[in-house]
Amino acid sequence: MSGLGGLNKSPNGVVIGLVQLQLPVVETPMQLKAQTARIVEMVGKARRNNAGLDLVVFPEYALHGLSMSTAPELMCRIDGPEVAAFKAACMAHRVWGCFSLMEFNPNGNPYNTGIVIDDHGRVALYYRKLHPWVPVEAWEPGNCGIPVIDGPKGCRLALIICHDGMFPEMARECAYKGAEVMLRTAGYTAPIRHAWKITNQANAFQNLMVTASVCLCGSDGSFDSMGEGMVCNFDGTVLVEGSGRPDEIITCEVRPDLVREARAHWAVENNPYQLWHRGYVAVQGGAMDCPYTFMRDMVNGSFRLPWESEVVHTDGTSCGFPVPTRPHAADNRLAEAAAAIEVAASHGSRGNAASAASQFNAMTAASPRDAARTASPFDVAATASPLDAARQAA
Repeated sequence: MSGLGGLNKSPNGVVIGLVQLQLPVVETPMQLKAQTARIVEMVGKARRNNAGLDLVVFPEYALHGLSMSTAPELMCRIDGPEVAAFKAACMAHRVWGCFSLMEFNPNGNPYNTGIVIDDHGRVALYYRKLHPWVPVEAWEPGNCGIPVIDGPKGCRLALIICHDGMFPEMARECAYKGAEVMLRTAGYTAPIRHAWKITNQANAFQNLMVTASVCLCGSDGSFDSMGEGMVCNFDGTVLVEGSGRPDEIITCEVRPDLVREARAHWAVENNPYQLWHRGYVAVQGGAMDCPYTFMRDMVNGSFRLPWESEVVHTDGTSCGFPVPTRPHAADNRLAEAAAAIEVAASHGSRGNAASAASQFNAMTAASPRDAARTASPFDVAATASPLDAARQAA
């Protein structure tokens, strides 16, 4: 299946490279600039490492390190120089790339954002982490849902970030939207190793979906990230697994066509289908209802755990953050998100993209700061060559 890391690539194979990037220290704008250049360099290394590579994936916090700083001078914008450098690198090396950035938010805390750029230098997927790793992270909770796009060679591709993967609902949502390959980027440190492995495998098996996951690696003098790049096949078996060596690039060939085949032809353990067709041997079509109390309660806004009043940590004060006073605003979105949805539509993002984009525009029209931003920063053509643009931006 893995074809020796893609060296023996099949006609239907998609080769993914997971970069166990050395955990950086980024505390100043100059360090941010230098780290941007390093990631650009690693895109080239990944391509040289495997000529058949289709997608290179960098971990969460690859650009910012684990300082958790929300300093405005370190926050990125989707139309800023860091993303421009990543776009240029993907164009230059004709490879898709998955990147992490902490995104400036004028209406609250920054977003923990993940993007996928195609081999023509366009942002194909734009995602904001739905589940920040509380109480350690202060990022704004994501509000763009989980997009699923047509990725390299037409594979249906989704992205989640780190702690997202501890919620089985996240992987199920990806599969429900058609994802055949789910990326998971992370900055996790060694204590999470066991949970990381079992959730990557469970997310794959429960959804008949390939999972490709990677963490930062090495030490920054304070924290020790674990690396642990791994690709799990849709039956939950581990195809390849990395070590704890910083900057190791783990490559694996995956077969989205076999995911489609399994979803169509499996009987036993075809769990995504059977969730909504319970007991179809006994009753025609199976039971198509919602027997899950927590799902109904979430929808009607009455979700409450039996032990809710006993939970001790309900804010970030244990990690030095002040008690928040601002309620969550689901319409706290930037104009860039509308442009991201428009671009994703050309890559097959599920749903009515035109309607979604108009909703985003309506939500952001009331904000002069947002309206003044570039309407579609993803389609701006570079005037220099891709390599020159990458060097200049970095």
